Amino acid sequence: MNKIALISANTYQVPYPVYPLGVSYLASYLSLHIPDIDVRLFDFNYGNGQEFARFLRCHQFDFVGISLRNIDDVNIFEKNNFIVDYRKIMLIVRENTSSPVVIGGPGFSIFPELLFEELNPDYAIKGEGEESLRRLIVALSENRDVSDIEGLVYRDKTGVIRVNEHKSYISSPVLHVDAQWADFYWEKSGMLNIQTKRGCPYRCVYCSYPVIDGHKVRTLDARTVVANIEELYRTKGIDYLFFTDSIFNIQNEYDEELARRLIESRLPIQWGAYFSPQNLTCERLKLFQQSGLTHIEFGSDSFSDKQLENYNKTFRFNDILTQSLHCSDLGIFYAHFLILGGYGETEETLDETFERSKMLGRTVIFPFVGMRIYPETELCSIALREGIIRSSRELINPVYYVSKKINVDRLETRAAATGQKWIFPNNDSSDMIKRFRAKKRKGPLWEFLRY
Repeated sequence: MNKIALISANTYQVPYPVYPLGVSYLASYLSLHIPDIDVRLFDFNYGNGQEFARFLRCHQFDFVGISLRNIDDVNIFEKNNFIVDYRKIMLIVRENTSSPVVIGGPGFSIFPELLFEELNPDYAIKGEGEESLRRLIVALSENRDVSDIEGLVYRDKTGVIRVNEHKSYISSPVLHVDAQWADFYWEKSGMLNIQTKRGCPYRCVYCSYPVIDGHKVRTLDARTVVANIEELYRTKGIDYLFFTDSIFNIQNEYDEELARRLIESRLPIQWGAYFSPQNLTCERLKLFQQSGLTHIEFGSDSFSDKQLENYNKTFRFNDILTQSLHCSDLGIFYAHFLILGGYGETEETLDETFERSKMLGRTVIFPFVGMRIYPETELCSIALREGIIRSSRELINPVYYVSKKINVDRLETRAAATGQKWIFPNNDSSDMIKRFRAKKRKGPLWEFLRY
């Protein structure tokens, strides 16, 4: 029997702890596709280093897999880097087991070679991990060559780090949620996460999603997604879910099928997701609302058409305004996530954003200041040309692109003058969230910040 440990290394809990969805998908996939396997889970959101060491010693695992969700907090006001914590985890692993160590996850996939050098695992996987990890475990168990496994990161015989390309993907991952994890995150976060699709077709100037998951969109089997949701409700009473797709409304036919299947299931489920203001109609919003949609988080980025063009967005402010008013009419809670001071920002484009924010009805606006620069993005190329960085290797530590044509110190004052509710990254709303969680409130809760 192969005994596998899967570790969620994430400890970042702002604004609330996030269910380790990737690890759960891995555990479910391995359990279904490798005969005679024992998968055990450990989560650093509610386990410490000493407990982890005991966990490793007690079970004598054949393989240890570690998922890195975040590299830093993506907050220009703090710039917390989590790699030092990952080094400590690797040290505990090496001190308490001699088993092969495999790392992966979205954080790792942005910096595969640099983090492989930094953390020195035996193997790693960039991007989607289920089938790659299955193949790696089987190959190592049978002493076979692993060098042709898609997404694998490894050292060749000369010591050079190789990163294999992903060419194929799975379409029907099944999610069996760990009972202990479900209880913890349902209490602390007021929701659980699930995916309906992977990959992003857009090419926003700053975005790392295509680096992690690729540009090709893969929709997950809608019947399987609804079955997973039904299991969560029937076994744990979980009735609020957040779809973690980079953007939910990418594939209209699929999204409508999913909504109809949720309606047909008669499950009393509510849900939220990240949406784009484009590729959306009032009729489709009504269908989604009937299936349980209560919260939309729009990736609007700016209310200035010039800035939307600079950010390589394929929608404009009229789309943002139209969908905001549709949500307002339907009673769907909606928030806008913006980037202030990113590439190309000027005082004039900021003026436009602040002025137009007044037109969007009763909403909440979450602005990020500047753009976190990631490798393999257009923004990285811009930063290299402008001398902000000399090499993409520098980006392992948080580096931000902030336009030199604006006054950053006045942003919060100008935002407050609009009369809208702006929540900057340095605004701490954790006490409010805790109060509502204590009252058993579920969902994101940002709608209460409007008051």
